[in-house]
Amino acid sequence: MRSRLKNFISDTVLLLRSVPSSIVSLFVLSVVLMNLLANKTIYQRGFLAVDGGIVVSWLTFLCMDIITKRFGARAATQVSVFALAVNLLAVGIFAIVSAIPTETDYSAFNGIFGGSWFIVLSSSLAFLASAIVNNGLNAAIGRLFEANPDGRAAYCTRSYVSTFIGQFVDNFVFASLVFMVFAPIYWGGFSWTLPQCVSCSLIGAGMELFMEVIFSPIGYGVCRRWQRENVGSAYLNAHAVA
Repeated sequence: MRSRLKNFISDTVLLLRSVPSSIVSLFVLSVVLMNLLANKTIYQRGFLAVDGGIVVSWLTFLCMDIITKRFGARAATQVSVFALAVNLLAVGIFAIVSAIPTETDYSAFNGIFGGSWFIVLSSSLAFLASAIVNNGLNAAIGRLFEANPDGRAAYCTRSYVSTFIGQFVDNFVFASLVFMVFAPIYWGGFSWTLPQCVSCSLIGAGMELFMEVIFSPIGYGVCRRWQRENVGSAYLNAHAVA
């Protein structure tokens, strides 16, 4: 068990050294920002509610798609776990600062940065589940394009399909946990039905897919450049990436 843990840690260190720091930084930043921006609802009508996290959610999935294409699904999930750990660290720091008593009224600040434990738990589980689904599906679809795996059609297909399904999983897990499990207990009986969670998740995934389509040329360009420059050769030489 100890040797496996050491191997996992050393492998993760090698991976983080191999993936360009700019992508890792943007990925981690987008995950932290999603958690914060989700506190603001920017559109709500009927069963549809869109929070501020949609502004950066496309960047999160774009980074995962880029890493998956070059380093594989396992590597992208490892980086996702790292980003989640950093996000939880940030949430913990925000909670500590919000809990510090002050003479000035910072209730608005504390309400945004303090958060609720079940919101953090739900968003963390939702992100982890969606990352595993997105990365695995992205790699699996990529293997179908044997003739031209590095072409634009292959990249777009694997990215669009995995992003839509991954985003749906993210939205559905979060909505189900918050509005079907915790809300009835902590929000005075307020809750959503299963059809409401499904419909909201589908619409949200469609909107996020639209953002992914707009910015996918950037991801494709990055992947092509990494291939030309043999980025991450140390990790790739140590692992057989599908």
